[in-house]
Parts: sequence; C-alpha cells; structure tokens
Amino acid sequence: MGSRTLALDIGDRWIGLALSDPTGLLATPLTVIRRTTEAADVGAVIEIIERQQVVRVIVGLPRSLSGQVGPQAAKVQQFAERLAARTPVPLEFRDERLSTVSAHRLMHEAGAKRAKRRTRDDAAAAAVILQGYLDEMRDRPQ
Repeated sequence: MGSRTLALDIGDRWIGLALSDPTGLLATPLTVIRRTTEAADVGAVIEIIERQQVVRVIVGLPRSLSGQVGPQAAKVQQFAERLAARTPVPLEFRDERLSTVSAHRLMHEAGAKRAKRRTRDDAAAAAVILQGYLDEMRDRPQ
C-alpha cells in the first residue's frame, strides 16, 4: 500500500482539503472546514491527518502574482507553523496562485450549483494544488 498526501487550501473563512489515493496518483476533494478558532481549525486538520493516515501535507501558499509573500500568505504560514507543532507529518508549501481560478472553472464546467460551488471550490482548489504536486513527484526522475 502507498501513502496518502493531504492538501490544504487555507482561507480566512474556510479550509479546503483534498486527499490523494493510496497510490499517490489521484487527488480528490475531501471536505471543507468552516473556520472558527485557530486551535479548533488545527485540531480538525490533525483529526483528518490521523484518521486518513496521512504521511505528508501540502499547503497552498497564496503568493501574489509577482511571487511575493503578502499578508494572506503570511497568515497561511502562521497556520502551517501551528499545525506543524502538533504533528510529526511533514508539511510542504506549494504555490497556489492559480488553483482557485482553475477549481472554479472546473466546478462551473461540471455544472455545480452556485451555493454549493463556493464551499466546494475550496476543496477543489486543494485538489488542484495536490494533483499538481502528485504529477510533479511522479514525473521526477528517481
């Protein structure tokens, strides 16, 4: 059996989560967590890491289009630091600049209703981030 990778798309109101299949080939939107307190949010992610036997977490880092780390990216880094302090599972950042746009387009093309689409966009964005990572790892020479 392979190992599961979890991706997080961390926003101010929601955290989108996506999970790889055990072979590490396919990313699937998992769920969204409605943000409450940072401690509760971190705890909810930890619970999923443990339940799904996650061995790696990919965190989408929302850089500006120029590639700079702005205020939102700094918030994401702070959340990731708190998460890293509570789990031995390694965390890795990945540029997510276009993932939400891609996810929104995919959901629209799939015909998702607008009300559901907003929350599912976050999980779909996490899946876009994760699929990019999985593809990169698979294509990397061993």
